[in-house]
Amino acid sequence: FKDLAMGLMMGDRSEETVSSLAGRLSRLDNKLGAEDQDKIAATAGKPLSAIVRQLLEAIDPDQVEADARAAGQPEPDDAAMETAREKRVKQAANVFTGPLITLMDTIRRQSEQTIDHENLDTLQRAEWAGDVEENARKITEDFKAYLTENRDEIEALSIYFNSPARRSDVTHAMVKEALKTLKEDRPRLAPLTVWRAYAYLDNYKGSNPLNELTALVALVRRVCGLDETLTCHSDRVRRNFQNWILKRHSGAGEKFTEEQMDWLHMIREHLTTSFAIERDDLELAPFNGKGGLGRMYALFGDGMDGILAEMNEVLAA
Repeated sequence: FKDLAMGLMMGDRSEETVSSLAGRLSRLDNKLGAEDQDKIAATAGKPLSAIVRQLLEAIDPDQVEADARAAGQPEPDDAAMETAREKRVKQAANVFTGPLITLMDTIRRQSEQTIDHENLDTLQRAEWAGDVEENARKITEDFKAYLTENRDEIEALSIYFNSPARRSDVTHAMVKEALKTLKEDRPRLAPLTVWRAYAYLDNYKGSNPLNELTALVALVRRVCGLDETLTCHSDRVRRNFQNWILKRHSGAGEKFTEEQMDWLHMIREHLTTSFAIERDDLELAPFNGKGGLGRMYALFGDGMDGILAEMNEVLAA
């Protein structure tokens, strides 16, 4: 996020930068409470939702074309369109200042509960004084016991333990609620600590989780038996996506077009952090910057809902 925002402030006017930044800020906007929203609005002079809207409108083809026509180009060519787009992006970028970017990045880190992987070893030594293996096992056993005790009380756990075939039904909100409950009930079993314990016992050498939510999903899968060893959620999603595409393209059937693949990649990245994709999500960034629900339907037709359902099921496998 910070690099994108700084780039925009320093003069990067590319559509990819604007779209990516709008997508990340939109997700942040959906997570924040009133206090953090007020802090951003006070620093920016406008609410976060307005910043997101202005970024998306800056690259909206219809609005760019309207500006180009208003500038005296009844049938604007590519150069006129680019000039109009850059002007809109520059106006949208004016809100970004060093203090605002720093504030947003601080709030984002707090809201996403990002894991500081550089300090994990130090944290482990502090928390696991004595026999590291023994203490790691104690942490994992306590975590297993907590999940077992609450498998019928917490919705996400109930699905993973009691109806694993329905795991594609698990939503971002369910996982967020499970994390909140866990940290209130058992602070010492926060996903950061438990992840490190399993990583030690499993001799795990793979990628680190993106945040505590994805760490929790990976840990629950490990405990309920879906994964024999610790597996990073985002790595699994991307691997399942690659296998799914290879399978879809291996036969003589119709292949996805380049634009369809662009959409599928956006959905894949959404699933690395949000766990499921629904129609309503297509009206949020980054999808709305590419035409939203209507554009995806135009690309996939009546097969759109089937694609969404299939990706939810296959990528969560």
